[in-house]
Amino acid sequence: MITRDDVGQAARRTAGLIRRTPVMEADANSFPGKVWFKCEFMQHTGTFKARGALNRILASKERGELRADVGVVVASGGNAGLANAYAAAQLGVPATVFVPEAAPAVKVAKLKAIGASVVQGGAEYAAAYKAAVARAEETGAVYCHAYDQPEIAAGAGTIGTELLEQVPDVDTILVAVGGGGLMAGVAAAVEGSAKVVAVEPATAPTLHAALAAGEPVDVAVSGVAADSLGARRIGDIGFSVALRCGVESVLVTDEQIVAARSALWNEYRILVEHGAAAAYAALASGAYVPRMDERVAVILCGANTDPATL
Repeated sequence: MITRDDVGQAARRTAGLIRRTPVMEADANSFPGKVWFKCEFMQHTGTFKARGALNRILASKERGELRADVGVVVASGGNAGLANAYAAAQLGVPATVFVPEAAPAVKVAKLKAIGASVVQGGAEYAAAYKAAVARAEETGAVYCHAYDQPEIAAGAGTIGTELLEQVPDVDTILVAVGGGGLMAGVAAAVEGSAKVVAVEPATAPTLHAALAAGEPVDVAVSGVAADSLGARRIGDIGFSVALRCGVESVLVTDEQIVAARSALWNEYRILVEHGAAAAYAALASGAYVPRMDERVAVILCGANTDPATL
């Protein structure tokens, strides 16, 4: 469980190390009410995950847990690996990243360029996760979960803190959900100030299934956004914060995600990955329909994608 206080501590710890990403207002009359894009794809490594990675590794260093010889270990479809490799490099320690075989080549290449050791294997994130945990236990490296650690989620929540400063009267924030770290952090940061709506691919409905079952459950994972929203189940932190904050879930199809990604490029020249486009797909497809006076922010959380796939 995390709270606004945890997010505030993360903001202070990472001050000066993360970018304050801009917001951009969508074209007038595109939707009922007003819509803003929180351009988090402009963050270091092209993804929001740099926030949580820096917070986790800095906190580990403060506690004396970070060793210069073994550094950090992470399991990731790509983005968390990029973020932790970047954060580790900033602090001068090594990073080992376990990725599934389906990880996009563009992300694997970036990992290696940052200086991380990349271990590729297994069909899904779950296999990479198991191998990474084993490596951390063997070596004493700091394990950085892709989404289900308090410091990771609290770091991600600093997006919500920034957004409230940039659009103080925002009513609703649309957030893409895989494992739920971003959603949990943002919901904790804006609790009592704004509503958070979780947007999930219909082919990987982790929160949706958990809310229906009353607890986190495994789901089948597939679809165009599986490389970044491909967790098999919602994290415990994400689920607990969603219940506490009343986060609702809406589902979007692969076709709607692809169309939203194309629309962002064609209409705004914004290039994001499919996982980031999922949040916008809720608006563009009508899966989420705002009130006429509603003020909505869409978090565009990552841009590590192949432009050729547009």
